[in-house]
Amino acid sequence: MATVKKVRKSTAPYYGAAALWVVWALLFDLYRPTHFIVLGILSFGLFLFLRAVCKDEVTEVEVPDPPKEEEKSTGNAELDKMLKDGRLAISELRRLNDNIKDGKISADIDRMEAAAGKIFAHVRENPEKLPQIRRFMDYYLPTSLKILNAYDRMDATGVSGENIDATKGRVAGIMDTIAAAFEKQLDSLFGEEALDISTDISVLETMLTREGLAGEKMEAETTKNADGTDIKLEL
Repeated sequence: MATVKKVRKSTAPYYGAAALWVVWALLFDLYRPTHFIVLGILSFGLFLFLRAVCKDEVTEVEVPDPPKEEEKSTGNAELDKMLKDGRLAISELRRLNDNIKDGKISADIDRMEAAAGKIFAHVRENPEKLPQIRRFMDYYLPTSLKILNAYDRMDATGVSGENIDATKGRVAGIMDTIAAAFEKQLDSLFGEEALDISTDISVLETMLTREGLAGEKMEAETTKNADGTDIKLEL
């Protein structure tokens, strides 16, 4: 729920000016143009005076947050759940990052958020890789959030003590390892593609050399034996 300030202007200036016209009409003459001019000036002056004196009424009203637009379903229930959990996790990482003032931990959380976002985006585009991040989703990610939440709660106490300081120190010490693990999880998703590209490069090099289209450097490298010599035996 969002709180919005609603300003209601005072009606006293309007009623005051109107009352002056009524009183004037009852007590004084009101038939010449000069009477109307004088009364108009007086009523306008009274209006400005009351406007300055009477304060506006300010009230705070709670307005429900606009409904969040749900991301369209992918048609894969398991993938949809992963994406939903991923969005919640990233939102929690951002909240924790805003709360935690330690610069080093904040930088590690930035790395975690960046890697996690790319993981979810990649798996969305490649649903067949969903099994590869099950352990990441079921254990590593929630446990990392649990650890950071513990740090956040202890840090918010503003108290220094043996247990608090020791726990915060251990969390700070492992954050770089956690961030690196997130990045390695992302890197692992490209394992098959890296192998495919490496194979394609090897085949391409062989074909280019066989057709005489490779440069001198590539030809020299492909004619070397396993021991590094340039001796080539032909039968």
